[in-house]
Amino acid sequence: MKGLIHHIEFYVSNLRRSQEFWGWLLENLGYKPYQEWEKGQSWKLGQSYIVFVQAEDKFLDIAYHRRRVGLNHIAFHAESKEHVDTLTEQLKEKQIPILYKDCHPFAGGPNHYAVYFEDPDRIKVEIVAPSKLLNI
Repeated sequence: MKGLIHHIEFYVSNLRRSQEFWGWLLENLGYKPYQEWEKGQSWKLGQSYIVFVQAEDKFLDIAYHRRRVGLNHIAFHAESKEHVDTLTEQLKEKQIPILYKDCHPFAGGPNHYAVYFEDPDRIKVEIVAPSKLLNI
């Protein structure tokens, strides 16, 4: 367990919107709802969990941007190439824009099968197929 991530915490601009977005995605990736309180919620997989907390109004004046200092994006393992494809279709159905459409699903290179998109606060999310399963 040494070195594994214990938890990651995101402050969000609209908790309800983030709960809807992240709940669907994380549960699709095998996470289970873990904790919930008035100003936050978390989902857990194994020993690690991801937390979303409503940011205070006084900190909402400057929006998140992944090119500033801090988190650029978060990437998750997909179960398979087909899992990436299924999630991609579900994202489209939910009208969540796919990033790098011109080179999807190989935006990360010819041996990197993934879908990229943004959460409601424009935090970039990547879902990656296991490379050993690609047969590229």
